[in-house]
Amino acid sequence: MSDRPRVGIVGTGFMGGVHARAVTAAGGEVTAVLGSGPGRSAAAAARLPGARAAADLADLLDSGVDVVHLCTPNHLHARDAAEVIAAGVPVVCEKPLATTVADAERLTAGAAAAGLVTAVPFVYRYHALVREARARIADDPDAGLWLLHGSYLQDWLGDRSAGNWRVDPELGGSTRAFGDIGVHWCDLMEYVTGHRITRVQARFGRAFQDRGPLGARRAVRTEDGAVVSFETDRGAIGSLVVSQASAGRKNRLWFSFDGPGQSYSFDQEGPEQLWIGGRAANTTLLRDPALSSAHADRFDPLPPGHPQGYRTCFEDFVADVHAALAGQPAEGMPTFADGLRAARISAAVTASAEHGTIMEVPV
Repeated sequence: MSDRPRVGIVGTGFMGGVHARAVTAAGGEVTAVLGSGPGRSAAAAARLPGARAAADLADLLDSGVDVVHLCTPNHLHARDAAEVIAAGVPVVCEKPLATTVADAERLTAGAAAAGLVTAVPFVYRYHALVREARARIADDPDAGLWLLHGSYLQDWLGDRSAGNWRVDPELGGSTRAFGDIGVHWCDLMEYVTGHRITRVQARFGRAFQDRGPLGARRAVRTEDGAVVSFETDRGAIGSLVVSQASAGRKNRLWFSFDGPGQSYSFDQEGPEQLWIGGRAANTTLLRDPALSSAHADRFDPLPPGHPQGYRTCFEDFVADVHAALAGQPAEGMPTFADGLRAARISAAVTASAEHGTIMEVPV
């Protein structure tokens, strides 16, 4: 591999653009792109200097790329990732890694057997203050976190006429709101606290029973939101509220991880602050490279008062992928194993909501 990784991107929608910008910012070069048709491929290539439009995935793989990023609708992930793995090429796959646990297991095992670098962009791990919270919890032997709760709320589906392929279970999978954003929260909780979810009880709900333009509405078969209660392997209890139809909530991923001595709270819409609660006094820690721990300073390149956001997190994630390609894997980079973990939690949550029962989650 050259000093500047050559990257192929499959999928030319919003997420494909996010990946392309992050690749460039992290020092890579997008050399081939593949859209859902020749016109979309050509248009995407025209926006990326040095990139060419691939005729199909085999053509993209034959072009000598060092890694492939899959940014396609969910139902295509397993098929396309399997083809990339069979070609012996490292792969970054948008979540969900697959819409079934069996496919996620197959992909994870196949990539591991081939010794390939893999990644799934659970990028909220890359907020500097998320890393700070993780470091402080890990360094506190008496943290005793016993209540883990939070929410992930959006409003992009608050309009009854709104919708895209994610609403269709044949394309997006059997779970929408939880599978799309709830898994981000669960990944973040487990990464920050070290706890693992072992049991779940869930309820799904809908803001609308049908969606689409007036006169052409169709029944909705996936959830707009979910309420999930859970237990962990360390004896904690927790709850998560997920919604894609909560007015005014653009992308509010919020958590509070509570112990008897200290609690930690973070809001992704206000990522410059970490609230640390104590019995005698509370502290609001501001993101500042001069004050961050050694565990967090790698993700804290911006001066205080210059907000770190989603794009920076994505760039740091891709930089970790490039380091792994060069044989220098970074701690905390989410891999296919984390994608498989998300698939198992999603399956348990979906089954619980469907059957009204408590479901076990393999640790």
